[in-house]
Amino acid sequence: MAILRNSVRPTEASLWLMLAVLMVLFAGLAHGQTKNSCLACHSTLPDKNGVTEEQFSQDIHSQKGLTCTSCHGGDASSDDADQAMSRKAGWKGKVDRKQIPQLCGSCHSDPAYMRQHNPSLRTDQYSQYLTSVHGKRLAAGDTKVAVCTDCHSVHDLRAPSDPRSTVNPVNVATTCSRCHADAGLMAAYKIPTNQFAEYSKSVHRDALMVRGDLSAPTCTTCHGNHGATPPGIASVANVCSTCHVFQAQLFDSSPHKKAFELAGLPGCVTCHSNHGIVRPSDEFIGTGDKSVCTQCHTSGDAGYATAAKMKERLEQLATSIANADQILGKAERSGMEVSQAKLDLTQARDTLTKARVSIHSFNVQHLEADIKPGLDTAGKDYQAGQKALADRNYRRIGLAISLIAIGLVLVGLRLYIRQVEG
Repeated sequence: MAILRNSVRPTEASLWLMLAVLMVLFAGLAHGQTKNSCLACHSTLPDKNGVTEEQFSQDIHSQKGLTCTSCHGGDASSDDADQAMSRKAGWKGKVDRKQIPQLCGSCHSDPAYMRQHNPSLRTDQYSQYLTSVHGKRLAAGDTKVAVCTDCHSVHDLRAPSDPRSTVNPVNVATTCSRCHADAGLMAAYKIPTNQFAEYSKSVHRDALMVRGDLSAPTCTTCHGNHGATPPGIASVANVCSTCHVFQAQLFDSSPHKKAFELAGLPGCVTCHSNHGIVRPSDEFIGTGDKSVCTQCHTSGDAGYATAAKMKERLEQLATSIANADQILGKAERSGMEVSQAKLDLTQARDTLTKARVSIHSFNVQHLEADIKPGLDTAGKDYQAGQKALADRNYRRIGLAISLIAIGLVLVGLRLYIRQVEG
C-alpha cells in the first residue's frame, strides 16, 4: 500500500500543477480578450480613423493599462454604438486640437498619478508647453501650431527610448521637419524652411546618425522640447556652451565678446552658423578663401594680422607633427624601436587639439603657450626618428662590412684548401 500511495502522489501533484497553469493561462486569456468595441470597429476603418489592435498594443499608454475610453470616454464594453458613445457613458468623441495639451496634461501634470506608472517622468511638460512659442500661439487661437500628438503620435505612441519613437533622438529632426520644412505651412510665419536640410549636412547630424552618438545635438537640444523657444542673440552662446565649455570660456575673455555685443552679433553663430554647422578646420582661421575672419577683418587691421599669425603657428605645429610621424613611421618599418617617440607624439597631437580650442581667445600669446610645448615635443620626436634611421644605416653598413669580411675569409679558405690539396 505504501508503494502504491507513493506512486500515486506524483500523479496528483502533476494534476494540481497542470490545473494551476491552466487557471493562469485562462486568466491571462480573459484579460487579453477584454472587450474593446472601439478597436473592433476602428480596426476596419481607413487610415485616418483606423487603429489596428497590433498598432494600439505597441502604444505606451496601452501597455500601462489605459484604453480608448481613457481619452475619448464612452463604454468600450458595449456593442451598441449608441450606448458605447453616449454622453451618459462620458463620451467625448474626437478631441479638439485646442484641448489636446490640456487633456494630456490632466495625467502628465499629476505627480501622484504619474508616479504609479513612471516615477522618473517629469510632470511639468504642460506648464512648459504654455511658455513655448507653440503654446503661446495656440492660446492665441492658432490651431496650426504643434500640439502633443503632432510630435508624439497618437495611437501608436512609443517611449522616447524606442528607436521607432517619433521623439527618439535619431528621429527628432525628422519629426520637427514635418512642419518646419513645409514651405506652405511656414509661409504664414515667415520662417525659413531649410533648417532640416542644413542640419542634415552638419557635423552634429553626422555624429548622431553616422557615429551613433545619442548625446549629439538635435533640434530639442538647442531649442528645448515642450518649452521650445528659439534662442535669442543674447543667449545663443549659452546654448552652445552647454557642450563647448572651454571654447565659451575663452571667447568670453576675448576682445570679440564685447565687439560682437556692440554689433549685435551672436557669438558662436557668426563664425560657425547654426543648423548647418560643418566640421571646423584650420582653414577657418587666417586670411585664406575659406577663412571666417575675413568676414569682418581686412588687410591692415590688427585682427587681420592676428588671424594670419595664429594660422601660421597652427600650420607650423601641424607640419612638425606630420614630419615627425613620417620619419618615425619610416624608422618603425625598418625594424627600429621608436615606440616611446611615437607615444610622445600623441602628446604633441593633443597639444594641437588644445591649440585649436585656444584660438577662441583670439590672443596670439595665449595660443603660443599651447603651441610651443607641441613644437618642442614634435621636434624631439623628429630627432628621435633621425637618430633611429642613422642607427639603422650604421647597422646596415656594419652588416655589409661583416658580410664582405666573411666572404673574403671563405674565399681565402677555399684557395688555401686547393693549395693544400695540390
